[in-house]
Amino acid sequence: MKIKRLLLAFAVISVGCSPVEQEVAQTPAAAQTAAMSQGNDIPRTPNGKPDFNGIWQVLMNANDNLEAAPPKAAYQLVPGDFVPVPAPEVVAMGAIGAVPASFGVVEGGTIPYKPEALVKRNENHANWLTSDPEIKCYMPGVPRATYTPHPFQIFQSESAFFIAYSFAGAVRNIFLEDPGPAPIDSWMGQSFGYWDGDTWVVEVTGLDDRSWFDRAGNFHTYQLKVTERYTLVDDNVIEYEATMEDPDIFERPWTIKMPIYRRLEAGFELPQFKCVEFVEEMMYGQYRKGREFEQRLREENNQ
Repeated sequence: MKIKRLLLAFAVISVGCSPVEQEVAQTPAAAQTAAMSQGNDIPRTPNGKPDFNGIWQVLMNANDNLEAAPPKAAYQLVPGDFVPVPAPEVVAMGAIGAVPASFGVVEGGTIPYKPEALVKRNENHANWLTSDPEIKCYMPGVPRATYTPHPFQIFQSESAFFIAYSFAGAVRNIFLEDPGPAPIDSWMGQSFGYWDGDTWVVEVTGLDDRSWFDRAGNFHTYQLKVTERYTLVDDNVIEYEATMEDPDIFERPWTIKMPIYRRLEAGFELPQFKCVEFVEEMMYGQYRKGREFEQRLREENNQ
């Protein structure tokens, strides 16, 4: 009888708890979830801003093609008996020289080229071997520097934001105050950064029009403006967006989006890939003493 009375008492107490009391009991867990959703669990600098310091790398092949594309036998193809085949200069590379499928990172699927600009892009694609600035070790420009298959390092403080890239030794010093128009076009352009809440926004102008977006021949003019958005999702992931505006060749602005991952190997340091010396023979070998160029000069001088 006593047990039945105790059970009845517990039931009354349980039913009698008001919704307000139940909500209060759940508040700590709810507050924790809300805090995490607002990014309060990400690493922050002493001034409370997200901390991007570290070495990062994109783990996808956006550098092959920003748009979705199937795999193919090589970056440089020539007509074959039935289907295009690898060009003679790259055929010996076999599967190593083949191009994997691209998932695509362009919002909406395709880059909105104007018709005449699309023709130029296709020409670039067909002449990749002699036209892609990456082959010649030119600095990759923005946003391509972010997703080349090489890491980069961010150095951040309250008074500076600096990015060093492995490929070609490229660097970017991001101004924290608007410096005005870029005085001259350059491979990496001029960058101006500011905070939009917890997102680091960088506006890039003054880009050299010889840089490409990828190995598929996607290109721009000197009027290109790139607006990047870096959002720290957690300790080891940045959500990266870049919006391209170039009224000369694009029908409208367009955006790419991809994750960037922190390199977590113990003691990992930014490797240097200063590739100029690796392309000297390709670009200047014809001028080397004893080569055809010197012989041709002798023949011309003897005439």
